[in-house]
Amino acid sequence: MSPAVREFARREWGSLYTAVRTGLVTKRARAVPMTLAAVCLTALFQLVQNQDWGYQPVQDIGSVRAEDPLWLALLRTPLSLFVPALDLPVWGALAQVLLVFGIAEICLGRWRTLAIAYLATLSGTLYARVGIAIGPDSPLGLPASDARVVDTGPSAAVVGLAVYVCWRHGARWTGGLVVVAMVVEVIVKPNLAGKEHLAAIAGVLVLIAFQVWRGRGQEGVEPPPGTRSWKPPIRS
Repeated sequence: MSPAVREFARREWGSLYTAVRTGLVTKRARAVPMTLAAVCLTALFQLVQNQDWGYQPVQDIGSVRAEDPLWLALLRTPLSLFVPALDLPVWGALAQVLLVFGIAEICLGRWRTLAIAYLATLSGTLYARVGIAIGPDSPLGLPASDARVVDTGPSAAVVGLAVYVCWRHGARWTGGLVVVAMVVEVIVKPNLAGKEHLAAIAGVLVLIAFQVWRGRGQEGVEPPPGTRSWKPPIRS
């Protein structure tokens, strides 16, 4: 590996790698209890919803559609984070939750991880209603038939968390790659899930912009341990 590549890897992933490695070495499984619970809950929902007796109960407590009353969608949204899509292999959802939620829990903490995951999922849920109201004639709109499509499940939360963690640890190329991948997904397959992923990213970017703005008003305050400051370097 050339020195230039090593230097890029150190700048891009050094902070993130150090935080994750330290957490796993010092605490092992105790570093990610929420993530392990989320993986188990996602697997349980997948198992139950594939049973004749279990499909409807899972729909009633954790599946969100734009045609649902808003109060009911908001009530179901927290559990919808852990209900995998029926038409996709569950191992993919489990791997995403284990990897991204695990990294986020170590780097951000349990409650901040859940809060950002919920923000990302809620952004997608609310966008679906706005998109259907706009209509299919606009690039931001959706056809009325999408009102009956179940929301994305864990994937919107995974995408939002990935972007936020990359920002917090200075992995900006990696975060940018996640955004580009989601844009390409929508171009190749412009469905509800892809556009909800972009809405999840937009919600997280608004949060990042707010934190950057607030941070500029608090110059001199030390950034949280394990993160990089967003302040530009001072040049002579």
